[in-house]
Amino acid sequence: MNWQEFFAMGGYAFYVWVSYAITFVVLLALVIMPIIQRKQFMRQQTLRLKRQENP
Repeated sequence: MNWQEFFAMGGYAFYVWVSYAITFVVLLALVIMPIIQRKQFMRQQTLRLKRQENP
């Protein structure tokens, strides 16, 4: 088996590589989204506390 055959995947390369790409994007989103949401939550809580301190 050579590299060209490996990347061709027996004629199913398009489906295989697209499924790998979709999986990678979903996993990346599952890592990044909580980080973004945490930053937004912390920002909102900071603003809320500032509003409560200054009546």
